[in-house]
Amino acid sequence: MPERQVYRMPKAGNIRDLRLTTEAMHNPEAHEVCVKVKAVGLNFADIFAMQGLYSATPAGSFIPGLEYSGEITGVGSEVTEWKIGDRVMGATKFGGYVSYINSHHRYVIPLPDDWSFEEGAGFLVQGLTAYYALTELGNLQKGMTVLIHSAAGGVGILANRICKKYGAYTIGTVGQAGKVDFLRKEEAYDAVILRDSSFYDKLKNTLADRPLLLIMECIGGKILKQGWKAMAPMGRMVVYGNASFSSHGSTPNYPRLIWKFLKRPKIDPLRLPTQNKSLMGFNLIYLYEQTEMMHQMLHRLQALQLRPQHIGHVYGFDEMHEAIQLFQRGNSVGKVVVKVTD
Repeated sequence: MPERQVYRMPKAGNIRDLRLTTEAMHNPEAHEVCVKVKAVGLNFADIFAMQGLYSATPAGSFIPGLEYSGEITGVGSEVTEWKIGDRVMGATKFGGYVSYINSHHRYVIPLPDDWSFEEGAGFLVQGLTAYYALTELGNLQKGMTVLIHSAAGGVGILANRICKKYGAYTIGTVGQAGKVDFLRKEEAYDAVILRDSSFYDKLKNTLADRPLLLIMECIGGKILKQGWKAMAPMGRMVVYGNASFSSHGSTPNYPRLIWKFLKRPKIDPLRLPTQNKSLMGFNLIYLYEQTEMMHQMLHRLQALQLRPQHIGHVYGFDEMHEAIQLFQRGNSVGKVVVKVTD
């Protein structure tokens, strides 16, 4: 087996410590396949993990990265459904920023023939996040009004497409004016709102007489509070991220984080029965541990026959830090992918 190139952190805390290095590669175990990685997808969980703000981050040295695509170059002795040369996309509980990866055979699935490796690297994590949050937790139904924050991001785009398959009415929100034009041209949102100082009023005007029954919440802070206020009785808010706590620097801005933590919205559980609203949280790492459930959901997600993810930015493997910086600044549209060259 060849050596592999990996981006490794000596420990969580400072993204500048992420270094490209060469490591020995061992043969796949009996139930594993070896994948030559062609593309790696970036996710917000990667950023929080590298900064030490993600509870699931491994202790000590670790390799970031949750999803990838590539080509199988080796199979373990007990693996029968895969062969060398198969194109796959895979999910991993960290370890994805690599040129080769050994993975249990159940954590890779076929890459559709008409999808590029870049498109494959942008589907699993964000597709499963959107599908599980909307259908399993959010009880997505035809005609339902759904508010989707970070609507031009990977989860937001796939969430909107899933909603459209169900016949839901979608309102997308973005933090930058340029992304409004992108969504209106490229994605079939029913309405798009810029999150600014008048966000709540714009949301209420957009809703008109429609009850807001489902919110895909990933911003936090004032936006979460305003969404909760606008949500109708019987509504469900699914929290899967907190972008307002992210930092544009290599290390967390702890004074700012502490201030935001102290000022965070506080929803009183004693009032929930009177308000008749639901607040739920979701972490994809949990789903990764539930292999059967993950495959069942993947099957239902693939049956929707969604278009491949919108790939907005592609970087070379030696440009990992540049890709991360773009992602941190919130200037990306669609998926940010790092292409692994031979």
